[in-house]
Amino acid sequence: MKKTFDTEKKLYTLSLLVQDIPGVLSQVARLFSRKGYNIESIVSGETSQPGVTRITIVILGDELMVNQIAAQCRKLIPVMVVKILDEETSIQREFAMIKVKAVDRNARDEVIQMANIFRANIIDVSRETLTVAIFGDKSKTSALIDLLDDFGILEMAKTGTLAIERGRSSIYDDNKLREEYNYGKNVL
Repeated sequence: MKKTFDTEKKLYTLSLLVQDIPGVLSQVARLFSRKGYNIESIVSGETSQPGVTRITIVILGDELMVNQIAAQCRKLIPVMVVKILDEETSIQREFAMIKVKAVDRNARDEVIQMANIFRANIIDVSRETLTVAIFGDKSKTSALIDLLDDFGILEMAKTGTLAIERGRSSIYDDNKLREEYNYGKNVL
């Protein structure tokens, strides 16, 4: 029986564990570029295991495309694990710092009130600006940015999406799959 894939384009989150070696992030990103896939967000950072880096990639595509790129990532020598994270069973967050014009007391008060409503923090204050830091899901961050835009955003820095599975599930659960990924890589 042939498997059918959903052809609707949506955002997919891939989580990879890779060996922490120079150029590994570039190698993974080049794979997406060669295949003509646009990366919406990419974040790389250390894990609890020495020598292992976690890369979280968000791409816009359909189910078939995501499964194909995941399979291609698994073939890369430094890649240990690849997991497609489901939106319902994972926690996805991003971080943003937004520098906003606040030229008078009323503007400053309004920005501070908005930051409080969104549980954001004011991390820098000057006579004419406030810098707001927010951590949350993409919709929360976007909503605050839209409201702050009325004051005049001078500068903004955002991370990509960070993601981890909910509950007891983890990227380390697929021991059988991890062994399959590594099969043949050690032969080279």
